[in-house]
Amino acid sequence: MAYDIQTKLDKLGINLDSPAAPAGNYTPILVIHDMVYVSGQLPLNNGMIELTGKVGGSVSVKDAQEQARRCAVAILCQVSTVSDSLRNVERVVKLGGFVTSTPEFTEQPKVIDAASELMVALFGESGKHTRSAVGVSALPLGAVVEIDAIFQLKS
Repeated sequence: MAYDIQTKLDKLGINLDSPAAPAGNYTPILVIHDMVYVSGQLPLNNGMIELTGKVGGSVSVKDAQEQARRCAVAILCQVSTVSDSLRNVERVVKLGGFVTSTPEFTEQPKVIDAASELMVALFGESGKHTRSAVGVSALPLGAVVEIDAIFQLKS
């Protein structure tokens, strides 16, 4: 890919800080050959969940989209540890999004779009990916959004 990923990160105001440590008995990231599997990432800010509630209830779509974007940045932090600060990413393969929402709420894809849009903004055509967006009754720590991911690295 002919782009400078650090320039794009800077332009978007994204710092790839140290990734979050696992909150249980699992690995946050696993590399098999050229594939990178990232466990579900929460929208943590300084290790804390700042927004709880349900989309369609006390949480707006706009606020949930910001939480999805934070999840995407957390995913990028994880991937940066195995990809030369994202320079070796070949493509984003899949995002799996989970949105805490009321039973009536059906716009989960609109929430997860914020994460998808960030991937495309950073990686261009290689950022387009397959995806799921699912409504759930609760997520760890009361989070509004959780997203997992699969990436492919350059061989």
